[in-house]
Amino acid sequence: MDLLVSPELTIPAKELEWRFSRSSGPGGQHVNTTDSRVALSWNVADSAALSEEQRAKLFQRLKRRMIAGALVVTASEQRSQLRNRETALARLAELVADGLAPAPAARRRTKPTRGSNFRRLDAKKQRSATKQQRQKPSRD
Repeated sequence: MDLLVSPELTIPAKELEWRFSRSSGPGGQHVNTTDSRVALSWNVADSAALSEEQRAKLFQRLKRRMIAGALVVTASEQRSQLRNRETALARLAELVADGLAPAPAARRRTKPTRGSNFRRLDAKKQRSATKQQRQKPSRD
């Protein structure tokens, strides 16, 4: 089944590589006999679903998550392999969608308001007065 990341991008199922292993965690004796942990990998470098610009964007933003040009996502929270597969697919789709999303607008610096400046200075004066009152009187 192909993975729909966004209306513009669908990852073909043949590009996804699944690996299964035994999972730790809850499940009792059942966990020792079934391979419920899922590792899903997608080779970004060789993918035909991406344009060169999308590939470059993903490499730039997700390079720390990649292993030899492939994105790897694991899921082992659920007891069932099927649910872990669904979780891994959702995580990969979210990761790729976030990697391809446009960058947020740069924050525009603003000046503090006159009121906030007044409140800050007033609080400093009050704190100073409190500390002045704590001092022992000087003997002149």
